[in-house]
Amino acid sequence: MKKIIVFFIIIYSTTIFAQIKVGAEITEKYLPLIEGKRVAVMANQTSMMGDIHLVDYLHNNKYNVVGIFSPEHGFRGTADAGEHVASSVDQKTGIPIWSLYGAGSSKPSAEKMKEFDVLLFDLQDVGLRFYTYYASMARLMDACAEHDKEMIVLDRPNPNGFYVDGPILDMKHKSGVGWLPIPVVHGMTLGELALMINGEKWLPNERVCKLTVVPCENYTHQTRYELPIAPSPNLPNIHSIYLYPSTCLFEGTVVSLGRGTSFPFEAYGHPDYTGSDFSFTPRSVPGAKNPPLLNEKCYGVDLRNLSDEYIWENGFDLSYVIDAYNNLKIGDKFFTSFFEKLVGVDYIRQDIKEGKTAQEIKDKWFCDVVKFKQQRKTYLLYEE
Repeated sequence: MKKIIVFFIIIYSTTIFAQIKVGAEITEKYLPLIEGKRVAVMANQTSMMGDIHLVDYLHNNKYNVVGIFSPEHGFRGTADAGEHVASSVDQKTGIPIWSLYGAGSSKPSAEKMKEFDVLLFDLQDVGLRFYTYYASMARLMDACAEHDKEMIVLDRPNPNGFYVDGPILDMKHKSGVGWLPIPVVHGMTLGELALMINGEKWLPNERVCKLTVVPCENYTHQTRYELPIAPSPNLPNIHSIYLYPSTCLFEGTVVSLGRGTSFPFEAYGHPDYTGSDFSFTPRSVPGAKNPPLLNEKCYGVDLRNLSDEYIWENGFDLSYVIDAYNNLKIGDKFFTSFFEKLVGVDYIRQDIKEGKTAQEIKDKWFCDVVKFKQQRKTYLLYEE
């Protein structure tokens, strides 16, 4: 009987996921808008329409794609986090690739903006304030608003779209990993966030982008959507994506979060961490060429056995950082200046140093979550 029940659960889950259509697949909504126009595309390895890449589909069907913008990790998604990505040419189609990441303002030049009429934006996000794709989207919206170009966002589900958690960014900490006054986990798709950027006048000088969003079909914010393609080299599976809101904070500390291993964001450790038999040694690997604590044996905590349900229940969880802070006993040397850019507020570092629990600190941003959920309601495209 148990096997029969499991079988039907698998069939049911597969059916639910099969019904979801991402914006790129709903071609009747956007192909008429690009017909006869010079098209630029913001895309990477996740920009798939079933078995074919969006750029290949457009090229094969003779749409005039004049350039491809590439985000952090590059068009094919192989670059390190923060690595400069050079402009080049897509070998498959011969279309120029215009890198936006790691150079200047990460906004296209005025010359580039003259080369196209309409911009198609199609990236798979993971729903975090410090994941840079939404910031790339905001900068492109601003460039389109400045140069009177239309932008079409082909929406995709958010794998962390079923909750909101964390403090709203104090804009004095604005950076490439914190671009808008939103919580750490905002629970929105990029299409919804694009509508909010326009509606809240978050672009410089209150500019508004001429925007069309092509929503997904059969998706709600409670859908547990597993990504068919890894969104970046160091988020290789859905478990790492669920842990990412919490373990990414180690980027602002002296502790390794497993970059340079086969389980990035699913563990944490340091050579001086005590009382643990679990260890790992970060190596230079594709997508993490020079990880923190390279070639140093780290002791720490393996999070790979945590259930998804446990991670969902705890949301944006400071307990891992607090554990490492208490274990290393090095005080403020535990943190780097990058920590505030990630958490977005001043009080979290201070509260950890004062010995407050994860729950006590979480209680402080409760009102931020309530406020943001109310603020975003107008812009939601999918049932909560």
